[in-house]
Order: sequence, then C-alpha cells, then structure tokens
Amino acid sequence: MSETVVIFRRNRTEGCFALFPELPSDDHGFFCTAYQHVGEHCAADYDLCVSRSIPAAPAEYADLFKELERRGYDLTVRRRATPEMHERRFRLAAERRCRSSHWRLWEARTGTNGADRRDRSSCTTKD
Repeated sequence: MSETVVIFRRNRTEGCFALFPELPSDDHGFFCTAYQHVGEHCAADYDLCVSRSIPAAPAEYADLFKELERRGYDLTVRRRATPEMHERRFRLAAERRCRSSHWRLWEARTGTNGADRRDRSSCTTKD
C-alpha cells in the first residue's frame, strides 16, 4: 500500500482527528476524507477544520495513529497540506468521476448491471 499523507488536529470538544488532504470524499474533491475515533471516516472541509482546530502533538494523536495503522494505512504525518496535495485530491476525484461515468455508459450500451465489470484502470483524465 502506498503512503497516505495525514494531518492530525485537535479541538476542544471531540479531541483529535485526522485529515487526509489527498483523499477525496466526494466526486469533485471539494471535501477531503477525515477520521476520528467516534464516527470513523467522514467528509471534511479542510480549510474549515484547520481554522477551527489546532495542531495535535504526537502524544495527543498516538492512539489515533495506531488505530489508523491497524486499519491498513501507511501514514506520513505532515503539519499542513500543500497546494499539490489539494490538486492530487481534485485529480483523484476527477478520475473517480471518469471511471464511474465510463462504466455507467458501458452498462447502458451492453445492457448489463455491472456484475461482470473488468479492469477500470483504462480511464485517464486530461486536466
């Protein structure tokens, strides 16, 4: 599994949470994926979360880090997201949209319900 960039933050009420600035949680990449002990994975507005929280110290996010590693993540901890990380999220969302629309079109043309889908990796974006 490839490395996943994570940014740990904390707020006063819910404690620590993890932001994955490169992982889209919607089809357009407007929201990144987030994770917390209670509720687990969810969508997050990166800028809003950062503006309403403070960076978490390693001792504060140690349990959450271990939990994410147990779930299979290979984590790379960063303090803030770069513009390149956000661009990667938008690109991944666009690729997801392309694959989704590609297969809906294929299913419509072939009259199948998608039960026999093959390799989806042939779809690429040109943005």
